[in-house]
Amino acid sequence: MEAKLGLERMREGLTVTERELAAERKQLDDAERRGRLAARVPDAETVAIAERFAVRHRERVAMLDRKLGVQRDELVLAQRELEEMAAHYRASSRPDADASLRAAWREVEAAGGVRPETDLESELLRAQTERRLMEEAVEAQLAQLKKKLGKQ
Repeated sequence: MEAKLGLERMREGLTVTERELAAERKQLDDAERRGRLAARVPDAETVAIAERFAVRHRERVAMLDRKLGVQRDELVLAQRELEEMAAHYRASSRPDADASLRAAWREVEAAGGVRPETDLESELLRAQTERRLMEEAVEAQLAQLKKKLGKQ
């Protein structure tokens, strides 16, 4: 579930970067257009300012292009990892996985081993031992109380 949410956040980040890139390209176009207009007017200072803005916007467009590429690569990688996790989950919950587990237990039992949940004899012995220990503890407490009360 977290991986799916992570993918959604990545997609949202990708959308934000695409919007930023589109806005920056528009600002670059505007700066270049203003620079061309300023070149028609004999004002070197205005042309220099327009060129500085255009350079700044070109650098930002280049950076956002790289960022967008990295985000797309990261999204593809995350999608692939999510698909692999889903396939692994589906494979582990398939009935044939249970069948192979049952076959392995049959081999263990055939070799003389005992499957814990089917070993009724040792389970019964354990329950009897626990009951005996509990009865002994109750008897010891009763004896202690009698001694304390002086009724032995």
